[in-house]
Amino acid sequence: MGKWLNKCEFITFSVEGAVAYVTLNRPEKRNSLNRQMMAELEAAFLEADDRTDVNVIVLQGAGKDFCAGFDLVTTYSDVKADGEEPTEEVVYRTRFGTVDDDCFHLEVTQRRMLTIFDLHKPVIAKVHGNCLAGGTDLAFYCDMVIAAEDAKIGFPAARGNGTPPSHMWVYHLGPQWAKRILMTGDTLLGLDAARVGLVLDAVPAAELDAEVDALARRVALVDSEILATHKRVVNMALELQGARTLQRFSAGQDAVAHLSKGPRRSQFRQDMTTAGLKQALTNRDAPFGNSIIKAKWWRE
Repeated sequence: MGKWLNKCEFITFSVEGAVAYVTLNRPEKRNSLNRQMMAELEAAFLEADDRTDVNVIVLQGAGKDFCAGFDLVTTYSDVKADGEEPTEEVVYRTRFGTVDDDCFHLEVTQRRMLTIFDLHKPVIAKVHGNCLAGGTDLAFYCDMVIAAEDAKIGFPAARGNGTPPSHMWVYHLGPQWAKRILMTGDTLLGLDAARVGLVLDAVPAAELDAEVDALARRVALVDSEILATHKRVVNMALELQGARTLQRFSAGQDAVAHLSKGPRRSQFRQDMTTAGLKQALTNRDAPFGNSIIKAKWWRE
C-alpha cells in the first residue's frame, strides 16, 4: 500500500481479500466533499486499480451518511479573506467568478470523479443515510449502487443552486424520472430508488454491510482482466449514448445556472451573505415541505 494512504485526512483505505474499501471519513461533516477529500479519493481509486491483489472496490461513508454533498464552506478553502480562514459567505461569493472560472473548477472536480468511471476495476457504492447533491455525483459514477431502504437520495440543490454538474441521472432513470427529480429537488428513499432503477438494489439498513460484502466477494471471484473487459464494453455503450459528452455539457450548464438572477437563486445568494449557509438551505427548502417522493402505486 502506498505510504501516502496512511497520511490521508479525509478517507481511509483497506483491503480484505480481493476487495478494496475506500471510505469517506468526515462523519462530523456528513462526509461532505472538499478539495482535499476529492484528491485523496482519486489517489485511492488509482491505488486500488493498480494493485494486483484487488479485483473490486467498495466506496462507502463513515458515520450516519454516505455523503451529503459538497462542502460549500471548504471546497475552495484556499481562498483567503484578509489573511484569515474565509467565512462561508466569502468562500461562496469567491467561488463563482466568471462563468469560465466556475466551469473550470467544476470540470476539475468532475475529472476526479470520472476516475471511477475510467478505472479498470468495478466500483460498488454502498449508500446509507443521506446521499445528496455531490454525493449522488459520486455514487452514480460507480458501476453498481446498493442502498439502505431508508437512505435518502436526491439533488435538492437543483431547486435554486444549479443543475448536477455530473449527470448520470437520465442513464439510470430515463428522461421523465430524471426531470421529476431535478425539477423539484425531491428525494427518493432507497427502497423506491431501487424500484425505478436509480440504484441496483435496496436492503434493510442492518443488512447493508453484509449485502455489499457478499456482492463484492462474488464479483471478485472473476479475474480482474475479465471484469475490466465487461466494464469497458458497458461503459462504451454509455459513451455511445453520449454519456461522456453530456458530462462536460452538464458542468458548463451548471456554471451558467449559477449566474441566474431568478428570485429563488437571488434569495439564496442573499441568505448566504446575511444569514449563512444553514439558514439559506432552510429558506430554500421550506416552501417544498416534505421532500420525499410518495409514489404509493408501486407499493399497493
